[in-house]
Amino acid sequence: MRYFLASLCLVATWSLSPPFGHALRAEEPPAEQSPSDTDDSAEKDSAEKEQELISNPRQITFEGLRAGEGYFNQDATQMVFQSERDPANPFYQIYLMDLQTGDIEKVSPGTGKTTCAWIHPSGDRILFSSTHHDPQSVQKQEELLQLRREGKQPRYAWDYDPEFEIYERTEDGAYHRLTDARGYDAEASYSPDGKQIVFASNRAAYSRDLSEKEAELLKTDKSYFIDLYIMDADGTNVRRLTDVRGYDGGPFFSPDGSRICWRRFSEDATTAEIYTMKTDGTDVRRLTDIHAMSWAPFFHPSGDYLIFTTNRHGFSNFELYCVRADGKGSPVRVTYTDGFDGLPVFLPGGDRLAWTSTRTPEKRSQIFLAEWDDAKIRELLQLNQEDDSDLQAARQAAEESAPEFIPADIARHVDFLTRPELEGRLTGTEGERRATAYVAAYLESLGFVPAGESDSFFQTFEFPAGSSLTDNNVLTVGDKRATLDVDWRPLAFSADGTTKPTEVVFAGYGMQVPGNDEVEEYDSYVHLNVADRWVLVFRDLPQDISPERRQQLARFSSPRRKATVARDLGAKGIIFVAGPTSKVRDELIRFDSNASSAGISIPAISVTNKLASELFSADAKLVEIQKELDDGSLAMGYVLEGKKVGTEVEIERKTGTGRNVIARLPAAESDTTEYPMVMVGAHIDHLGRGGGSNSLATGDEQDMIHQGADDNASGVAAMLEIAQYLANEKAAGRLDARRDFVVAAWSGEELGLFGSQAFIESFYQLYPEAPRAEVDEQAQRVARAHGMSPGAAPLSPAIAAYLNLDMVGRLRDKLVVQGVGSSPQFGSLVRRRNVPVGLPLTLDKTSTRLPTDASAFVARDVPILSGFTGAHEDYHTPRDTKEKLNYEGASDTAKLFALLARGLLTDAEPPVFELDEGEKKDQEVPRARLTAYLGTVPDYAAGDIKGLKLSGVAADGPAAKAGVRGGDVIVKLAGRDIEDIYDYTYAIEALKVGEPTDISVRRGEKTVELKITPSSRE
Repeated sequence: MRYFLASLCLVATWSLSPPFGHALRAEEPPAEQSPSDTDDSAEKDSAEKEQELISNPRQITFEGLRAGEGYFNQDATQMVFQSERDPANPFYQIYLMDLQTGDIEKVSPGTGKTTCAWIHPSGDRILFSSTHHDPQSVQKQEELLQLRREGKQPRYAWDYDPEFEIYERTEDGAYHRLTDARGYDAEASYSPDGKQIVFASNRAAYSRDLSEKEAELLKTDKSYFIDLYIMDADGTNVRRLTDVRGYDGGPFFSPDGSRICWRRFSEDATTAEIYTMKTDGTDVRRLTDIHAMSWAPFFHPSGDYLIFTTNRHGFSNFELYCVRADGKGSPVRVTYTDGFDGLPVFLPGGDRLAWTSTRTPEKRSQIFLAEWDDAKIRELLQLNQEDDSDLQAARQAAEESAPEFIPADIARHVDFLTRPELEGRLTGTEGERRATAYVAAYLESLGFVPAGESDSFFQTFEFPAGSSLTDNNVLTVGDKRATLDVDWRPLAFSADGTTKPTEVVFAGYGMQVPGNDEVEEYDSYVHLNVADRWVLVFRDLPQDISPERRQQLARFSSPRRKATVARDLGAKGIIFVAGPTSKVRDELIRFDSNASSAGISIPAISVTNKLASELFSADAKLVEIQKELDDGSLAMGYVLEGKKVGTEVEIERKTGTGRNVIARLPAAESDTTEYPMVMVGAHIDHLGRGGGSNSLATGDEQDMIHQGADDNASGVAAMLEIAQYLANEKAAGRLDARRDFVVAAWSGEELGLFGSQAFIESFYQLYPEAPRAEVDEQAQRVARAHGMSPGAAPLSPAIAAYLNLDMVGRLRDKLVVQGVGSSPQFGSLVRRRNVPVGLPLTLDKTSTRLPTDASAFVARDVPILSGFTGAHEDYHTPRDTKEKLNYEGASDTAKLFALLARGLLTDAEPPVFELDEGEKKDQEVPRARLTAYLGTVPDYAAGDIKGLKLSGVAADGPAAKAGVRGGDVIVKLAGRDIEDIYDYTYAIEALKVGEPTDISVRRGEKTVELKITPSSRE
């Protein structure tokens, strides 16, 4: 059942034991109280306390020994629930109550056990779990009834019967079985759109080989193996969402269908906490930390908070609590009545609450209904008490700023954005939220209108937010279990999953280096069969080779490169050991918590020298083995006759949510948008405290706040100055704009242009009325010639031009204006608009290879200009501070770009997009020592996919000539499997210029085989 006690509420008295013995311990101490509990007044009685949030409670079920788990249809006119009320069946059956008439209809067949019902959003189907198909179901009923007749009523318990399957009953009374797997399938509910079902199951325990210990555990505690699954509403396309030791159950969808809430037991089942995750199993968030039995979570229809049940006040006293959906703050207590209050459900309107309670005269579980005070709980959860200091600062800045371009105004914005409390504005953090709130409030005060999602100033997007090791990582060497982070550690790019005990082969330093006239070949795998075996290799390089030889071998020595070689040779997994002669400080390779996706399809682990030694025979010494290889000599690899190695690797790969600010200054007073719009943007995010990101901080600067004054508080400040200037010009009647002006503060730039890319990809969702490029055969050919897929069509009909400001606060000699090569009009335009300003300029035609948000626009045929005052030694360090900025130079830069924007808004025709990057047009930024050139542009924001997705291909380059398109995912090149950009880089290294080779790309659902002929990069 979907709650941890599987209807613990339904016991007759709370002196009875819980349904499964290990769930609660009689000796369990009371949970530590939160601040919201400490001010409870002993003088107030429970009824008075409860009236703070619930009023007019009344019982709505009465018959039977017990009833509970009431869930409602869309208009709250029907409630489906379970009850034990049939004299011929001592188990639950499912019933449907008409709340307008009081009529009750039995929904389930009447035999066997049933549980966990739910009404389809359409109202024409009812979901529940049942064992009525079990041939022994009637016999089980009779056995329990006979015990009752003999006065031998057993304690109430839930046995997680493996016969439970999920059914739906349609309006005509027919039953349709949706699951058919050995094991407990129950606790199911529909998604808000009715297209999916989330449920709990221990089916995996019945379909795989269990250890002796696991097999014994399955006999005594079937719930230990229960995890969450999701499937289509017809029972197809079943996917596993969780795979964690201990019971995951009680799942429900959020009101918008984007997340799932559930409760997770600790491995020893002594506590349970409330969690949410995305519907694909990612972005797992723990909402409670109560250290008690907290379970049965349910979203409020707003999605802002959840209600749940907990026994923090005593073993047998369960109360209702609420917690914010973001997990912030302390949970707030709702009920104050001894006994059981649990299984809470908000009715669809959000103003009523139903729950199961033993507050009846008979102290038996029945369903209650009450009015709910949403406003009060928001106050108690502080959902309506956002800190408005950012808004006040923005409004004050708007009041104090002059319409002219003055350095003090730039400084005012930079000062706010670099405040310590914003902690470096890392994407997805509170600092980012405050910075974006400031910018949105400032633009609103200028008269800009929302241009983001849902008529707001914001657009949210997801981004990779790092990885962490769960508690479910196991390494066995022989019959011994190694200790995580002491004896061993997975690498961040390792694949997840279980590897049964397998023999190990030793492959020296684990490298394959092709030879040529200048480089001697080096192959650790000569005549070594590693298929379906672990490969044990030394880290780094042979210790005593010459500097010249080290340089030759260096790029083949990274752990990822070695793992790729092992994978391509068929290895089951790879084990790294430093070795006694190594100079590394830590024998275990650091787990990179900033990595967000698996990059290889085999497990990759690091072990200590001591543990590695156990894999060799007793007379073999690891130090001697390593010394024989350290001079660069090769030795044949061999199978280790020691112990077998087995692993279970589980890495939680997280995602986060960032947000852009998007605001519009209309050209006209009407609500319609004048296209094509002119855009000015700057990224607002920075590096936070550095962490493992792109920080260049020195050792003594680790974990210090990276203010990002130049990068890119300066660009945001200049952008806001431009916005103020144009808003003032419009208000004064001096701006006769033909087009709307849109300002965007991007987030996620430092992580990979995630914010601007999200805007581009969802452009027509944000602005469905915007004009589109004509899509005909000719347009398709042009698009493909520019390396675009049909899904990456030009945006130039909707966006006239995009102006970007990134690092404009350190003007020294000249302002660099990049992107001049994206339109033939831009060179003269920039010079003309600079006449009133007089800035020394460098006009750079580079347009397509810029490491800034402008690249997202130029890839969609939007002319771009980007301002940049140059790199400096403080870049990406805590030393990039506000006192080092040239505020006068930043103010002049803002003035130039404001005049550019003004001209683009008022000119009769928008600029023409036509790339001319001069001599640089065919160059590709090298990412390795590559001689072959393919002309591909990787999509670095593609997310967690197998293969290398392309955002485009260079016109007339080898890829374009071969028929490769933007949007394709390269899965094989020259016979090598491509899983990520590292595989791709390694594959290119082996290509010969002018020699055709095979390339396979995934295009939609199809795999396309092509021939490509590399050209020279020189």
